[in-house]
Amino acid sequence: MELRSYQWEVIMPALEGKNIIIWLPTGAGKTRAAAYVAKRHLETVDRAKVVVLVNRVHLVTQHYEEFSQMLDGRWAIATLSGDMGLRPGFGHLARRNDLLICTAELLQTALSSPEEEEHVELNAFSLLVVDECHHTHKDTVYNVILSQYLQHKLEGTRPLPQVLGLTASPGTGRATKLDGAIDHILQLCANLDTWRIMSPQTHLRELQEHNRLPCKQYDLCHRRREDPFGDMLKRLMEQVQDHLEMPELSRDFGTQTYEQQVVELSKTAAEAGLQERRAHALHLRRYNDALLIHDTVRAVDALATLRQFYDWERATKTQVLRAERWLLALFDDHKNELALLATRGPENPKLEMLEQILQNQFGSPGSPRGIIFTRTRQSAHSLLLWLQQQPGLQAVDIRAELLIGAGNSSQSTHMTQKEQQEVIRKFRDGTLNLLVATSVAEEGLDIPQCNVIVRYGLLTNEISMVQARGRARADQSVYSFVATQGSRELRREQTNEVLEVLMERAVAAVQEMDQAEYQAKIRDLQREALVRRAAQAAQRKTRQQQFLAEQVQLLCVNCMVAVGHGSDLRKVEGTHHVNVNPNFSIYYNVSEKPVAIDRVFKDWVPGGVISCKNCGELWGLQMIYKSVKLPALKVRTMLLHTPRGRIQAKKWSSVPFLVPDFDYLQHCAQALSDLSLD
Repeated sequence: MELRSYQWEVIMPALEGKNIIIWLPTGAGKTRAAAYVAKRHLETVDRAKVVVLVNRVHLVTQHYEEFSQMLDGRWAIATLSGDMGLRPGFGHLARRNDLLICTAELLQTALSSPEEEEHVELNAFSLLVVDECHHTHKDTVYNVILSQYLQHKLEGTRPLPQVLGLTASPGTGRATKLDGAIDHILQLCANLDTWRIMSPQTHLRELQEHNRLPCKQYDLCHRRREDPFGDMLKRLMEQVQDHLEMPELSRDFGTQTYEQQVVELSKTAAEAGLQERRAHALHLRRYNDALLIHDTVRAVDALATLRQFYDWERATKTQVLRAERWLLALFDDHKNELALLATRGPENPKLEMLEQILQNQFGSPGSPRGIIFTRTRQSAHSLLLWLQQQPGLQAVDIRAELLIGAGNSSQSTHMTQKEQQEVIRKFRDGTLNLLVATSVAEEGLDIPQCNVIVRYGLLTNEISMVQARGRARADQSVYSFVATQGSRELRREQTNEVLEVLMERAVAAVQEMDQAEYQAKIRDLQREALVRRAAQAAQRKTRQQQFLAEQVQLLCVNCMVAVGHGSDLRKVEGTHHVNVNPNFSIYYNVSEKPVAIDRVFKDWVPGGVISCKNCGELWGLQMIYKSVKLPALKVRTMLLHTPRGRIQAKKWSSVPFLVPDFDYLQHCAQALSDLSLD
């Protein structure tokens, strides 16, 4: 567990108790350096207690391996993540252990929890390690935690934990000029109360020798010369738009820009009570999704997603609008022709390029290992299916699997956290040699032997580029960017290279600043941030007091039927919004099969899916909380009818009325009272 000279160089201020950000490339040993700082801290600080925050569940286990090796059994370590199931409370574990490694959300919840078993104060810790600390901005969970730290600091509360941030890519904060990029780096340093951002200077050559960049290649292809399948999808979209009679809607089909337009159209139509217009917008989005999949993988994959959508519409909708009947008939009239075009159309040139890259890399001697990064879960599924069906790739011993995000927003396309960890384990030990991954695999994944990275038609920022490139760590690694010539994706990747240089110049400029000037800027930025946060909190409070909860009606977003009032809602664990009115049950159906969630919650288990009894729109799930069955609602499934018009809120925290916390004892007492009255 010896440190290299460049690691010693960057941690020296932290060993003296100063707050720093360690800026080292991926694979250069940031975690090991942080583990050594934690070890020295535990050895030298009276009543020391360390918490290591990560932003991905799989990093909890990975960091445990590094820290436990460094600490060598001399201190008690506990790990905490959302998939652990039943466990002692966060506060209890914090008091019983010397070092905690956890997802940041769990610490944030513990800081605000009223329960003694769960609650912890920030100053209970003497060292706070923030992994991937470039995420400490705006309203991210990291920044919510660090804003509490800054509040304590400016109020003079002591003691405060020492802060150690780790990052491979601070980014430019969307700035394109040096001054803006410097401001972004200074803001990041202010958010983490950083004395200095550290990168090797004296031992830079050693770092460069140890951490060689992969060979980057642009693998570009031409667009399909003919695209009968894509052309037909666009013609169908034109028919839908003409039927909708909205000339202001663009015809930039198959782009993320168009997707944003139809999402906004759906929202405004819902708020205006224009159900048929909303239905058109929802179907246009599905066609646009199909075009994006068609551009990324195959026509058969695009058609499969459309079929799945229309099958779901028929199976779940109990009330069909006239416009929806027309939209269903439009697809039915053309699905056979689409199927014919999907099987006979030309191969996607990007897939031909990808096959060539994989044959070159996996057909060569040795034990190659690689990751293909793609934008969406759906495209990852489709790419894996394509890999498994390509005769030309069967001979080169590719053993591939998905690595995509956890969560149950889409039942067919998510991975559980346990499945993620199992895939990572198999990839690390060589059982698998190729991952098809979304951005979940960009940060922190420790796979030293990975020697081929393919970024497949991605439109992302410079941080994502640097993180993905850092997955290639073997000698003579290859980093391939696959895109269509002249595409937005290609232009963005080239821009990212410029922004990476700008980021490096901005960090160097901050490092060279006079210390007194730097500290003055940091203090000013911290004060401004707290004033801004206080103003935002006041605005939130004003917004939440805009209407009395009983003045706001809840409507099904699809059929506009009134199903309750804002006063029926309560918050469970601060986030889940449930309807506690016993009469609400007449408005929805519950599926027999429980929702699969790969987590064990302390006080509740998931029940079935709930849907509108009138039209079949999915509303959320049944929550069985301490034996009480409560319907938990997704905010986007409810229209809020206020005295000033309808609103479709993006999140529950932005609704214009107060929602009190759920009181279990009060609810039970009320239920007993209602029974006795009956």
